[in-house]
Amino acid sequence: MSSGRSGMGAELKSRIMSSRGDIFPKLIAMQKLIQARSFAVFRVTGSGLPRKRVLSCECESWAAGGTGGSYSDAFVACYGEFLLSHIDDLLLPLMWNAKNDAISCTSSDFGAFVSRLPTASLPFAGLAFPVRLGAVGNGFVVFGMSSSDDLSSEVIIDLHNRSCKLMMDILSMSERKMTQSEALSDREIACLQLAGDGRISEEIADNLGLSVHTVNAYLGSATIKLDSVNRIQAIAKAIRLGYIN
Repeated sequence: MSSGRSGMGAELKSRIMSSRGDIFPKLIAMQKLIQARSFAVFRVTGSGLPRKRVLSCECESWAAGGTGGSYSDAFVACYGEFLLSHIDDLLLPLMWNAKNDAISCTSSDFGAFVSRLPTASLPFAGLAFPVRLGAVGNGFVVFGMSSSDDLSSEVIIDLHNRSCKLMMDILSMSERKMTQSEALSDREIACLQLAGDGRISEEIADNLGLSVHTVNAYLGSATIKLDSVNRIQAIAKAIRLGYIN
């Protein structure tokens, strides 16, 4: 039974690592859907005070659009404050036009449910999808457009839905960035899994061939590593982070 649980831990770790490689293909698929030139994902970091928060770029492909450099800083300089203010009050997608309205991004049949940003100095138009996930984190999935487009409501809703799922994946992976000393061991994962299945310490010990004292030690260390106040919270967090199911 112990080797089975070790295999489960290895499988979970493999799934966590491989999931990082799934992010860019998903973003590229969304980019192709609207024939966008590039994409970027920004996370809201800092304290809860408006002036303390900033947008940090988690991943981007601005340079892939042939610019020879990243527009992340320019985008944040133009619209960072607008986006941070917007996500506090609304979850409507945002659109903007390129400098001098040379390129436009619009939605004639969904205009009432889209917020427009003022035209600034960016050489491309685009749209940004706010994602608010509470304690998990908040952020934006952004697409830059190199040609004018009138996006349908179906496409916008689909992209916003995908953005929410994508941001959840990215923020969860970011939260899983632990040092080797903090990473959960296979034994800790196995004990948490069985505890999550409703087993008490005596049953877990019998299942894994361990002493009750050792089981409680594993559960205690896992609780500390997951920065949880008790075993129940540790189980909930382990499920959310993908360690157990």
